Amino acid sequence: MADVVIVTGASSGIGAATARLLGAAGASVVVNYRSSHDLAAGVVAEVEAAGGHAIAVAADMGNEADIVRLFEETDRAFGPVTGLVNNAGVNSPGLRRIEDYTFKETMDLLAVNTAGVLIACREAIRRMSTKHGGTGGSIVNVSSIGALTGGAGRFIHYAGTKGAVDTMTLGIAAEVVRDGIRVNAVRPGTVDTPIHAKTGITDRVKQALVDTPLGRAGRPEEVAESIVWLLSDKASLVTGAILNVMGAQR
Repeated sequence: MADVVIVTGASSGIGAATARLLGAAGASVVVNYRSSHDLAAGVVAEVEAAGGHAIAVAADMGNEADIVRLFEETDRAFGPVTGLVNNAGVNSPGLRRIEDYTFKETMDLLAVNTAGVLIACREAIRRMSTKHGGTGGSIVNVSSIGALTGGAGRFIHYAGTKGAVDTMTLGIAAEVVRDGIRVNAVRPGTVDTPIHAKTGITDRVKQALVDTPLGRAGRPEEVAESIVWLLSDKASLVTGAILNVMGAQR
């Protein structure tokens, strides 16, 4: 794989697993992170040990200027991007009911999880599109089971941002399919990543043992396999798809 792929939110969890798998396929990977420099540097080392090339780039995916800079740094390091994984996401620091939502917190989630995804797609498409002199490419957006369930009693605002990701994936895919670009999404269920501790649900993975049909949480590597397949030419007929990667969880 001679691809150049940006993976946002790649210092841990699904993003890190995706970066490592891309490295094993020989890709040049841009490991995006917001604040976890040491973790991102570790992922870069793992990508290179697997046979790929990598750099780490700090950028807040809720800030347009940072997103633009992320792509510009990729241009300088590896050339135009051919793949994008919109994995970065934020949530509340604890469970919320609708009575407790604040405007600022909701807008912070929308900035990263929704607007940031759209702007990152914009920057990728400007470089990938055959109408703009590009050679095509593939984008995979990371959604959530919350887009299906609505997140009641937990994170309705987060679920809403992921529902928007699903809708944007469908629209963008239809708009750029003749520009040589495929756009898809994966929709993970409960996956064993650090996000649960950050939101105060420290027993979420353990609870999956009893409240999911599969009887366990997913592993980041399992979601990464789906993402890398969607990025690859093996999925050449797949665009505008939203793939549930959740072990029959509902």
